[in-house]
Amino acid sequence: MKKYIILFFSFCVLPAFFTQAFAQKYSHYITVAKDGSGDFTSIQKAIESCKSFPYQQITVYIKNGVYNEKVLIPEWNPKITLMGQSRDRTVIVYGDYFHKINKGPNSTFYTATLTVQGNELLAENLTIENNAGPVGQAIALDVDADKCSFVNCKITGNQDALYVAGENFRNYFNKCFIEGTTDFIFGGATALFDSCTIICKANAYITAASTAKNASYGFVFKNCHIKALPQVNKVYLGRPWRKYAKVVFINCAMGAFIAPEGWKDWNTSQKTVFYAEYHSTGKGADSAGRVSWSHQLTKQALGKYTVKNIFTVNENAWEPLSNFSLSNKEY
Repeated sequence: MKKYIILFFSFCVLPAFFTQAFAQKYSHYITVAKDGSGDFTSIQKAIESCKSFPYQQITVYIKNGVYNEKVLIPEWNPKITLMGQSRDRTVIVYGDYFHKINKGPNSTFYTATLTVQGNELLAENLTIENNAGPVGQAIALDVDADKCSFVNCKITGNQDALYVAGENFRNYFNKCFIEGTTDFIFGGATALFDSCTIICKANAYITAASTAKNASYGFVFKNCHIKALPQVNKVYLGRPWRKYAKVVFINCAMGAFIAPEGWKDWNTSQKTVFYAEYHSTGKGADSAGRVSWSHQLTKQALGKYTVKNIFTVNENAWEPLSNFSLSNKEY
């Protein structure tokens, strides 16, 4: 009789036990607060608590405070929402820079305050800052993932402040505030900057794209305001970090500090880069003095720069606004 009881337990009870154990629910909502009123006081600790490869978005709500830490969202943590309580008072900040890291010629890529490797991130109402100062390459935000959206975020640093990496990776920036000095928006991903404010803090270059040869789009700025600090009087829209760089400004407001040439060569890439503008306004938008190898888009060409076209890669479409389903939630 005991034998049959053991067999019954083995075949019926144990499988149910293990099924229940492995099917335990995981938290979809985590709170971070400096004062200890949340689940964690550290953003990184909150990320580390998230389930790997979840089927649903996990929201990490961050209360106001200055979080002095480096944050990594690894590849196995996609579908994370970082939701700040308020943009200017929810601050992630750190001060690494090239010579401080001292890891050889690739030291720049170790300096980021926030590094995103997990796909489908949504970040809203955050300040992401590298406060190292004007000491060389120092990344505030490194996005090395696909289908990531940033809404009402402030990305601030100096040289190389925002790095968007990855061939065929797509990123969307909506109503963001981005400031820096030299090449402060750089990388090889496809990125759309929609209704953003871009602040130039030095006489240098806004973009340094390294677009892949076969990519249809690189950096696209639509309806943005390009501004500068009072002492700045000569800024280029971009120079190519790699020879197939693609950067387009559409319906952007540009101050007189934009260099008449608009664009600067780097490593003799004039025949392979694609730099273009359409219907920008302000004293810096005058196309009369632009370099001969840049373009003014026609209305027909402009029609290609839709959100759908920009974010469709190999027939794989992405609609970034679909990520915002959580952004209107009241906390």
